[in-house]
Formats: sequence, C-alpha cells, structure tokens
Amino acid sequence: MFNPLPLNQWLNAPRPDDTPVAWSGDRRWTLGELRYDAHALMARLQQQEGERWALCFDDSYLFIVALLATLHAGKTPVLPGHSRESQLDEQKALFSGVLSDRTLNVSGRLLVVSSACRRATTFTPLPLIDDDRVIELFTSGSTGVPERIGKTIAQLDQEARLLAARFGERIEGCSVVSSVVPQHLYGLTFRIVLPMALGLVLHTAMLAYAEQLAALEGDKRYLFISSPAFLKRLDPQLAPPPVAVLVSAGGVLEWAAACETQRWLGLWPDEIYGSSETGVLAWRYRQAEANLWQPFPGVIFTRDNDALRVSSPLIDADGVLLDDRLQFADNGQFSIVGRRGRVVKIEEKRISLNEIEQRLLALDGIREAAALPVTRGGRQGIGVLLVLSDAARQRSSKTQILAWRRALRPWLEPVAIPRYWRIVDEMPVNSMNKRVYAQLQELFHEDP
Repeated sequence: MFNPLPLNQWLNAPRPDDTPVAWSGDRRWTLGELRYDAHALMARLQQQEGERWALCFDDSYLFIVALLATLHAGKTPVLPGHSRESQLDEQKALFSGVLSDRTLNVSGRLLVVSSACRRATTFTPLPLIDDDRVIELFTSGSTGVPERIGKTIAQLDQEARLLAARFGERIEGCSVVSSVVPQHLYGLTFRIVLPMALGLVLHTAMLAYAEQLAALEGDKRYLFISSPAFLKRLDPQLAPPPVAVLVSAGGVLEWAAACETQRWLGLWPDEIYGSSETGVLAWRYRQAEANLWQPFPGVIFTRDNDALRVSSPLIDADGVLLDDRLQFADNGQFSIVGRRGRVVKIEEKRISLNEIEQRLLALDGIREAAALPVTRGGRQGIGVLLVLSDAARQRSSKTQILAWRRALRPWLEPVAIPRYWRIVDEMPVNSMNKRVYAQLQELFHEDP
C-alpha cells in the first residue's frame, strides 16, 4: 500500500490480466482490456505525425487509455482543461490533434477513442516511458492567456507517494468516485494517478449530482474525490452512501458545508491545498472551523517581496510564487487569508479577470471593460463595468446583455460569464489613471 506503482509500470508490471481497473454500472474493465486498448491506440498514434495530442474526455477509463497510449507512443499528452470546440480551434497551435471519446466539431485531426472490450491472448510489454516525459496542463494566467504547465512522470509519481503516506490504510480497498474532471491537476492526481498507482478501482463517470452519489452501490467502501462546490449542494434527505474517505480540494470548504457533510456522511472531510503549478502543498482534517493547514513533507515557504514563494519535491528548483496570502503560526501551520493578483477562484474554478475583459472587448459595442468578483448573499459571481460606444448606448441594455452572455459562452466557463452588469459613462480611475477596484466594487453594492 505504501509503495505506489510508478506510472511507467501501470501496464508493464507483472500483474494478472483480470485485475479490476474501472467500472460503470454493470460494466467492468480489467487490466487486460486496458493493456489491449492502450496498445491499439499507441499503434495508431505511432502512425500519426505530430508530437502533442490534446485529451478531451468525459469517460475516465478512456482517458487513461489515451494518456498511456500517448506516453508509450513517445508523444506528449496535452490537457486543455475543457472540451469547448470554439476554444479548441482557437488553441489548435498548441497541439497536433485531439483525442476524445466523442465526435467534436474541430478543425484538424481528431481520433475518437473507444474500448475494444477484449484483451490480447499474449501481452507484449509497451515501450518504456522515461521519468522526464511531460504531461502538459493549462490554467488561467494572470494576463488572461492560458498558462502552460508541465508535469513530469517523476513528479506525478512523487505526488502519489506523498498522498499514499498521508492516507495510508484509510483508502486501502476503496472504490474511487469523483465529482471533478481529470483534465485538471487535482482530478488527474486524485481521480487517475493515485487509484492506478495503488490498484484502486475507479468509476468512469463524473458525479454531477448528489443523487448520483447517494445511488452508489452499498456493498463497497468509497474514496470520494470532491470539490467544495459539490459539497455545498448535498441533499441530507437522501440516503448516505458508504463513503469511507472524503477529499475536497480546489478551494476552501466553508465550515457550514463541512458540518452538513459530516452530518450526512458521518465523517469529516480531508482538505487538500495546492495548485496546478505546485501540486499538493498542505492538508487538514477538517474537524473544527479554525483548523490550520499542515504542509506536506519537504514543502518550504519563503518571503519574496510582497508574495510567498514555495518549493517542494514536486516543484522545479526555482519554486513558485503563490497567488494566495498565508498567515503562519509558530508551529509552521498556516491559514489562508486572501488572494493577490487578477486570478480569482469561483466555485473552485480559477477565473482570469483579464481574460473576461479581453473577451468583452472583442464584442460589438463595448469600448472599455472591468471585471471583478462580486459577493451577494454569500454567493460569489463575476461583475463587469462597461463603457459603451454611442451606437450601443442607444440599444436596449437587457437585450444587449443577453446577446453578450450568449456570445461569451463558447469561450468562458459558465461561472466566468458575468452575473452582474453595470453600464457607466466612464471608467472610474484615480489620479494616476489607475482603476481602484474597491471603488469599482461600490457600484455593485445594490441592484440598480
């Protein structure tokens, strides 16, 4: 249990073909089937030109097939973080083609991946994957341009070892279910890498509703990989499933939601703090509102001007500047006291305010745009202030806003589409011609 299988040995290690890997309903996939499917896709990819392939999947088993086939073929898996056709076309220079479990209307090469539902009579080991091979992910950068992040196989293996040491026997024998996608690092690490490294069977579909969680078979012990947004929407009237360990990450879990979760499932959540750039940094077992975060072994925070720089066994030598502001106790534990910069988290999604502004400025009739987070009734959304052209000011604002919202949908996450809109004659600025966001916030204190 404490010696996770390295990623480059998931298929080549001498394990029985009938080892269970994944399930969905009554369907079960075995290691033998995974070996066959990955080998077949690897052979297809070896015949394709191009180094970089985008992985756009809903099904976790097929995601694993594509991930392993790409790596064993000597290619680079690219995780765009979404499957939106418009944005894939916009980002097509970032990859040579797309692998998906469904037909997408994208320009360029698309390989649709499925399972052959068979296994080879004899197994031929696949080509080795070097530890320095990279999986590329994308996250919102402070400039609004998606930021490319490379994770080596060695870093993912080290992260699996850290998590195995942390959770130990608590997750042994668990079946893994999740409400997060594998295209971001949290989902990749906890929904894919950790189960495969520890030999845990994983559910192929993402749980979108509490009803799906409650409907899980009662004869298993579950490791549930969740987000705070999902836990806020639990229905305590449903029958609780046998969840043995609950992990939450992607944002801070509100104490009220943690308590409601404990009342329903009978266990407190384990929270993970980290980011796509850093990997896991700290954890806490949330049994009290003021519980502090405990850094993982080897994680070191140092002051860098007005920010913090973090280093760890999962981070390259230069370390990473944090978007978050932390407050430390004498024992090295810490609390999170805010964020800096132009990237905010809403419903556990990293949202680039700069990107929203750029998308708005590309729309007809908008001359200036300012985006900022707005909190109403305990719920956070995006608010925007707009300066319009003369022609746009003559049109109905409600009709305009509906049209602008529709125009933004192909480009932005649903939670990034502005909820609150204000039209102003000119953008408020200070004497240095800089926007003062506290002043901008005041314009959203009450509905017009």
